Amino acid sequence: MLIHPMVERLRGLGLTAMADAFIEMQNQSAADDLTREDWLGLLVDREATSRDNKRLARRLSQARLRQNAVVEDTDFRTPRGLDRALFHKLAGCEWISHSQHLVISGPTGVGKSWLACALGHKACREGFSVLYRRAPRLFAELATARGEGRLPRMLAALERTRLLIIDDWGPEPLTAEQRRDLLEIVDDRCEKGSLLVTSQVPVNRWHDLVGDPTLGDAILDRVVHRAHRIELKGPSLRKRHAVTTQSDQGA
Repeated sequence: MLIHPMVERLRGLGLTAMADAFIEMQNQSAADDLTREDWLGLLVDREATSRDNKRLARRLSQARLRQNAVVEDTDFRTPRGLDRALFHKLAGCEWISHSQHLVISGPTGVGKSWLACALGHKACREGFSVLYRRAPRLFAELATARGEGRLPRMLAALERTRLLIIDDWGPEPLTAEQRRDLLEIVDDRCEKGSLLVTSQVPVNRWHDLVGDPTLGDAILDRVVHRAHRIELKGPSLRKRHAVTTQSDQGA
């Protein structure tokens, strides 16, 4: 008779997972052998796990990662210049804790976006706020925000994000407005957050992308000189996958 009032009280306090665990344990005979401390510990663990999962789901939703990628599924067998030790170190997210940056470069199809999303997913799991944007979409949103008078608010929101992923930067040079916006974003992240940039364009050609020597020096000085770098190479994995799939279907 005491179960129902207890469950309702727990739910009223917002302890839904604890209430569900209480009902489950009441229906398990093995729970009769548990001490009161064990009972309480199991209930608290269930509530804590539920809240952690909800926070993770919220961070992943806000991150809007393009691909459903996780670091545990990373392909190290395909030869593309991916250093296993470096990637595992980056997956520990210590570089984000220290507000460092990461640049992933290489030709199209070698998995730059996938790796970026996998590291973004891991950052969410480690409790960091993440935001993924393809470079063209980011600059378009900044231009719209400027036209609507929301640019300071948008830049402030970007500044609060611990890991900002800018995917597929280049090969088109930046406009004057885009150069200023990028410098603002990079400058705001100094000692406050991390950038992960992917690009088909080699880093030694980024000055050409910026299109202004002075701003190029300012942007690269704040990003590249404090960044870990993954330089991928090799043929497109998409083509390899397509050939493999066609071969399997033919068999």
